[in-house]
Amino acid sequence: MSLHEFAGAVCRALTAKKDGPSLYDVCDPVLQAYRGGDAHLGKFYRTALGNPALRALLRRTGLPALNDADRLAGLRAALTEARDAAAPDWAAIGAPVADLMDGIGVHHPAPPAATTACHPPATAEIDRVIRLTGGHLLGSFGRCGFIPTYAAFNLIGDADIGGREMLMALTGLNARGYKNSTLLFSLARVFIAHSPARALINPPWRGIAEPMWEPVQIRHRSAYYDAFFTEALLSYVETGLASPDEAGAARRAVAEMVEFCLKTSAEEVPSHDGSVVKVITALAPGRHPRFSRFFAQIKQDLGFGVYVPDCDTTACAFSAATQAGSDDPILQQPLLDFYRGYQVRSGANEPRVTVPLNDNIDYEGGVVTWIDNLAGERPYGNDLDPTLNLDILEVSFRNLARWRIIETPQRLETVHRIIAFQKRLVESGAFRNPRSHIYYLPELYSAYFGRCYAAFIALPLAAQRVIDPGNVFALIRARVLGYVQGELIAHEMNPFDAALALMALAHLGAEVSTFTPALHCIVQGLGEGGRKGPYRAYEWNKMKTPTRILVGGPEVTSAFVLMALALARKRMVAA
Repeated sequence: MSLHEFAGAVCRALTAKKDGPSLYDVCDPVLQAYRGGDAHLGKFYRTALGNPALRALLRRTGLPALNDADRLAGLRAALTEARDAAAPDWAAIGAPVADLMDGIGVHHPAPPAATTACHPPATAEIDRVIRLTGGHLLGSFGRCGFIPTYAAFNLIGDADIGGREMLMALTGLNARGYKNSTLLFSLARVFIAHSPARALINPPWRGIAEPMWEPVQIRHRSAYYDAFFTEALLSYVETGLASPDEAGAARRAVAEMVEFCLKTSAEEVPSHDGSVVKVITALAPGRHPRFSRFFAQIKQDLGFGVYVPDCDTTACAFSAATQAGSDDPILQQPLLDFYRGYQVRSGANEPRVTVPLNDNIDYEGGVVTWIDNLAGERPYGNDLDPTLNLDILEVSFRNLARWRIIETPQRLETVHRIIAFQKRLVESGAFRNPRSHIYYLPELYSAYFGRCYAAFIALPLAAQRVIDPGNVFALIRARVLGYVQGELIAHEMNPFDAALALMALAHLGAEVSTFTPALHCIVQGLGEGGRKGPYRAYEWNKMKTPTRILVGGPEVTSAFVLMALALARKRMVAA
């Protein structure tokens, strides 16, 4: 968005003709000041939605539907129950908000067809980008003592969350703070969607992965991110393009990040067989997440204080440590025994998925996301993401012998059931549908399948036949390649899209000639990050509830570009 467009959007928002009660007309009488009841709901409203900047942009946006006095009264009564009731009826509370959410018009990107480049960039250009992105990661680690990642809110929300899905979240989340934030963010979405301020809050972009707009981005650290930065730096060293000093710095950074994953972020949790297992938490305690003091307090005030471990962070941290050659005793734990207790088995265990936002897919055999801590807390309820299950397969293949998976029938069955879950997802075509994914995009699923496939084909042939007697991996490979070649690279991409496409193509053994569109996009996009780095921050993963919370950063884009180019370069040199 140009400065002229930005100024025009601000002016239109500030001078819009008001037709009906605004967000603040609805909420101020109930939430601006009160005694008793749930204090968090009012604090969240005043901090997140009633802040001066957003209030100025939305104060003239009214909803004609709320000119109906009965409808307005019903909405206020629902907010009052959410505020005052000790045990609110969240389905009833959410109903009037869900009714307003119909037709807010939030859609997934639909990039136009791309023009085709004939020749790949020169090898020297590819090498230059690899050195710049590798240097960017090492420079960030040197300055900060870690490689930062950022979170940002997109208040227009996710295209897959309508009124029905919002009610799923209200009734499936456990922590009242998350219910409160889901309710209020959903209500705010309705007003934003009808406001000229929408152009400021959700400007258009090129490609599929959403850029993370300035100015408000929340810097932090997590073992999940460190695991992938570890893989990126290992790939940089493997290219041979790092200088001796850079290679030494990369190895030291890898060692520190592996320790952060396996020691600083380790947490003991109960397993379903009564034992205690060490897993990896999404946000380590105390100062370790490296939030600024300001955002740390805001996070606490808004009710986002309780984080529990998750299956994905655990799998990715174990995988990165394995690739780095770690011999930490934590890696001896056969994670599949633990994951089996979180695996959905139709009709045989309690319903694991309490927030079924992607109920268009069959969950049988999949492993859910969140892990109960020792206190038994489950603030997010639970959901099930297909990409997470690829990460479980990948770490299992890397530790096949260590965990004696083939020799242990129960572990092998757990793997077979996850593979069957992936087969149904891909055969149905649902993997291409953003709705099927909780935390990722279909293009990222494709890149992560490539990563999983590479670990699979690195196994001895005899092991491959035992793990995949039905040749499911070949089927999935063909379908994913069809999506990447026929849809993703056939349309306009941004550099993050291109890096994910290139990772999938290179890992899955596509013809080197198919790399050209992604390579050109990456090379031509170099410098778009300005002073922040070689590339901009894009959506790596997201939380669909309580609103669309994006996670990524300039360093994240550099890491994926680096890994993608390292893979492509290796294939191109060998061709």
